[in-house]
Amino acid sequence: MNKILLIIKREYLSRVKKKSFLITTLLIPLLTSGLISTVIYFASTSEQKQLISVYDESGVFTQKIKGNSSFQIQYVNLGLDEKIDTVLSRTNADIFLHIYPFKNNQPDSFILYKNGGVSLIAKEYINDELTNIFQVKQMQDAGINKLQIDSIHKSTISVKSYNLDNHQETSSEIASVIGYVMGFLIYIIIFIYGAGVMRGVMEEKTNRIAEVIISSVRPFELMMGKIIGIAFVGFTQFGLWFILLLLFKVALPLFMPSLQPTMPMAMAGMSNMHDTMQVISQSENAKMYATIMGQNWGLIIGCFLFYFLGGYFLYAAMFAAVGSLVNEDPQEAQQLTLPITMPIIFGFIIMASTVKDPNSSLALFGSMFPLTSPIVMLARIPYDVPTWQIIVSMVLLVSGFLLMTWLSAKIYRTGILMYGKKVTWKEVIKWLKYH
Repeated sequence: MNKILLIIKREYLSRVKKKSFLITTLLIPLLTSGLISTVIYFASTSEQKQLISVYDESGVFTQKIKGNSSFQIQYVNLGLDEKIDTVLSRTNADIFLHIYPFKNNQPDSFILYKNGGVSLIAKEYINDELTNIFQVKQMQDAGINKLQIDSIHKSTISVKSYNLDNHQETSSEIASVIGYVMGFLIYIIIFIYGAGVMRGVMEEKTNRIAEVIISSVRPFELMMGKIIGIAFVGFTQFGLWFILLLLFKVALPLFMPSLQPTMPMAMAGMSNMHDTMQVISQSENAKMYATIMGQNWGLIIGCFLFYFLGGYFLYAAMFAAVGSLVNEDPQEAQQLTLPITMPIIFGFIIMASTVKDPNSSLALFGSMFPLTSPIVMLARIPYDVPTWQIIVSMVLLVSGFLLMTWLSAKIYRTGILMYGKKVTWKEVIKWLKYH
């Protein structure tokens, strides 16, 4: 045990003291925060509208198409033999919409023109506007008056969902976002830190450092020390990222005052906190915040930590075994890691389906199978998965980790000291049988 602790300490300190660790730890939050700030800044300051010139030969849509924050509408007439590019130049418009005359009281053609092609957003906007106007015309032709039409347009249905276990309101949208984010984080963690274990084993093997270390410790102790040491590096990095992002969140409004939340005038004039809280509780943002906070965060965070560790240790053992098989050819590493990366990718694909239907047979299988459960089960957790399924999934994951560690140790013990020979999977299977 003391030898494993020494290896853990060596792996941890050797990586944390590297300049690359410090640069990556500082650079990733800065780049992420900078990207988010840039998007927010341009989204909040950009007020450019695209001008759409409309030539309506039908007369049905004239003065009825409404502009919005992205598009401005103007109606024009075409001169004799006037070309489209001339109209765009004359009206300083970005897009030209030509509405052809109706045939048999039905629309004939709607054509959009733009230099460089029309964007999907512009096409969808025009299509929705024209469809709504035409539907109103059809209802008017059928004898429905404008007041009835406006009443129909304002009619909306709001469907709520409740959990029968605790009779609390749930939000499928929030649950799917939480599940997707957690599953995606595990997916990234396994790839980054699992590959880090493999690279560390490969470096020690190619530099012949492993030969010296093996003379003092057993191969299994070396493998476990390396895996646990890199896991602590990951925890350190995530902790520093969390602290840096919190600091950035506090500091951002100081440098960009436009991002500070403004208090509504009605709230600013209130003298008592009770009235203020009433206004907040009635807002949609407050409802969303209450729904988010109403999630079982104790279970979510606990499961995230468990599946983070379980998934990492499971795949890190396999990556360490593969690293011990590689000599000096990088392509050899890519070929050998294919059987490992396929279950990870398969788990990510199942997760994308799970957030839409968390109780499907595919989602149940993915959350139980040890190679995919770290990703898939986290996508199901926000949907109040039955306790027995979580327990079974955890037991299977621990069992899978123990089995995979035992198999990987047998491969590692032989592969770490094998040089100059390209190892095949057929030979690896023989090692598993006879060692």
